[in-house]
Amino acid sequence: MTKLGFLSFGNWMGVTGSRTRTGGEALLQGVELAVAAEEVGVDGAYYRVHHFAQNHSNPFPMMAAAAARTSRIELGTGVIDMRYENPWALAEQAGATDLISGGRLQLGISRGSPETVVDGWRSFGYVPAEGQTDADMAREHTDLFRRAIDGEGFAPGNPRMIGTDKPQPVTPQSPGLYDRIWWGAGTRATAVWTAEQGMNLMSSTLLTEDTGVPFDELQAEQIAMFREAWAARGWKREPRVSVSRSILPIIDEETQYYFGVQAQAEQTDQVGILDGSRSRFGRSYIGAPDLIATELARDAAVQAADTLLVTVPNQLGVEFNARILEAIVRDIMPVVDAKVVPSLA
Repeated sequence: MTKLGFLSFGNWMGVTGSRTRTGGEALLQGVELAVAAEEVGVDGAYYRVHHFAQNHSNPFPMMAAAAARTSRIELGTGVIDMRYENPWALAEQAGATDLISGGRLQLGISRGSPETVVDGWRSFGYVPAEGQTDADMAREHTDLFRRAIDGEGFAPGNPRMIGTDKPQPVTPQSPGLYDRIWWGAGTRATAVWTAEQGMNLMSSTLLTEDTGVPFDELQAEQIAMFREAWAARGWKREPRVSVSRSILPIIDEETQYYFGVQAQAEQTDQVGILDGSRSRFGRSYIGAPDLIATELARDAAVQAADTLLVTVPNQLGVEFNARILEAIVRDIMPVVDAKVVPSLA
């Protein structure tokens, strides 16, 4: 069975039509949507993290609050930019949030995405060492973070206080969190690296490479290479793989009002230059639920993954998005999970 989660960018803007006008509303609605999503049968609440923008920047208070209000739904990120993170402080936040949730945290991390500022991580006090790139720094921070949540001691103990100078770990520790770290990979090569590190794979609606094949086929190839590298490395546990999609079922007058015109246009991939690389953006799925279900059942990457994250238009509010998610759970996911490709006729 494919797990279904929502992915919220947490956008807010004080403009006409927005139901999420401030940062405070974005955070509170992030909690309420997790509660509503659990009620309609969604498996995961995931939040995008982006600094210096009107998006979520520190998701941990929101995820902890959502954890306290729910009992089943997974809580995750997609993704935390590790160029900005103090590995030990992040380990403390993640450990505490995971304990509050009862082990439901699924933490997506990565090198990050294009920003609204120039080298914002420098303003946070992080500068790559000589000969390092910012991507190298992100991977170094990741290594330290994973060692910290695995219980490795870093700071020498004070013998006068605890009777030993043995290096001490950060606290609190949350058993099992180490196996619930995901890396957001934008290329096939990065997916292979992710498998070699023993992290789960998170792949979005964008790949920063293009071979000329449809997005879902390129992403399916990325997933296959990840799984092959995982098996070659000999890891004992089964990895998890998520893919993101923009899915907007037309189910009533309001969804017709907002997305009906888009539903009439052919939905196709887009190819462009992003951060100097030729990149491929995956198509959206907009229209009647039965048509979307058939199309997703034919999506090679969706079929290859175990988790599907639906990007939601969070500025339309909690109730609107809960209705969309309920329709996806009820009318779309059973077809996706059937593993039988329906006819488009």
